[in-house]
Amino acid sequence: QVQLVESGGGSVQAGGSLRLSCAASGYTYCMAWFRQAPGKEREGVAIIDSDGNTNYAGSVKGRFTISRDNAKKILYLQMNSLKPEDTAAYYCAADRVAVWGCPLVASYYDDWGQGTQVTVSS
Repeated sequence: QVQLVESGGGSVQAGGSLRLSCAASGYTYCMAWFRQAPGKEREGVAIIDSDGNTNYAGSVKGRFTISRDNAKKILYLQMNSLKPEDTAAYYCAADRVAVWGCPLVASYYDDWGQGTQVTVSS
């Protein structure tokens, strides 16, 4: 089991930026960010594999950047041009074994962080 510890959440005004971090205790092939707002399903935000290949949800494409430092075992999510609709609890997730790459599907991932709240005010 990989332990994941998130940090970097907070409250910002619309148009601002935040960088989320997720430290992993061991090797991961797929790493991903999901978010969940009250009353809504958990939504995939972005994924990255161990080689740096990425995929983004359309709602964040061009504004968010997912990256990872494999040596430090840290996952990042740089969030720019934040909007009120980005307000949610953000979770990092990881999987050690990939069959067909890394999907933006929550059920695929076995290891999850505790979540960090991002609140964007207008």
